[in-house]
Amino acid sequence: MHTWIEKHLDTVAEALSPCRNCPVANTERDVNLPGTAAVIAVLEKLMAILYPGCHGQAPVAHETCHQQIRGALEQIARDLYDQSLRAFEYACEKIKCMHCGDCAEQARKSVTALLDGLPAIRDMLQEDIQAAYEGDPAARSTMEIVMSYPGLYAITVQRIAHALYQQSVPLIPRVMGEHAHSKTGIDIHPGASIGPGFFIDHGTGVVIGETCRIGRHVKLYQGVTLGALSFAKDATGALVKGMKRHPDVEDRVVIYAGATILGGETVIGQDSVIGGNVWLIHSVPPGSKVYNQTPSPTIQHRQT
Repeated sequence: MHTWIEKHLDTVAEALSPCRNCPVANTERDVNLPGTAAVIAVLEKLMAILYPGCHGQAPVAHETCHQQIRGALEQIARDLYDQSLRAFEYACEKIKCMHCGDCAEQARKSVTALLDGLPAIRDMLQEDIQAAYEGDPAARSTMEIVMSYPGLYAITVQRIAHALYQQSVPLIPRVMGEHAHSKTGIDIHPGASIGPGFFIDHGTGVVIGETCRIGRHVKLYQGVTLGALSFAKDATGALVKGMKRHPDVEDRVVIYAGATILGGETVIGQDSVIGGNVWLIHSVPPGSKVYNQTPSPTIQHRQT
């Protein structure tokens, strides 16, 4: 090993150095991207504001909770502005964004829009919590849901990330969404529009695409996919971005485990029930019940 260090270390280090224009290096001079850890730290601070004392190590002090929230909001505003500014500057230079070029103003507007919208996000989450409590007989209290249900964590992150996505913040919403995905196994794109009273039971393996529109009081079980049927391409064969690719799910729909619903023109009408492992690529009217034909199991008795 000593011989390799003496003969080859400098050569390999030079070849890997971001100073040689490595395509995936985040250097302060050339790219200056947001930091993944910094974005997740902001996200966790936001979670602590939406659920005070629930995701930390101790309850918040009741007498000083207002001051604590105020201080946390101020820190979030500063940190998220810094990360958002980096994201906008990256997009402006590398992706050629369509904004006016005033990245600082775009970052300021995006962060203030999220912070001003936090009370409304919290109100939607209260409906999500109530939907989980009413929809899961195993839930003993709403605080059990807040402190332990992966579905609530995933939708909380998505509602935060969606607010930034609506402000066209580059990169950061996806970092938040993939953090929740890695923690919960639930993959919800920040672009998806999801109404209040949303509940994912169990959750593992759920996928919700970018252009999904989901109504009020919708319930999903594990393994549900709301995905794209196909991807349009231009004359050069490149994927066309920004098209409606994922289905709409109207109010009060229940979708059972393993169901797959695909396509940007597919609409699941309100008050419908979609059974387990159903494959759907077309719309169904309101009040529909869609099930696979029940299989007939073969039971062999042990010979005595």
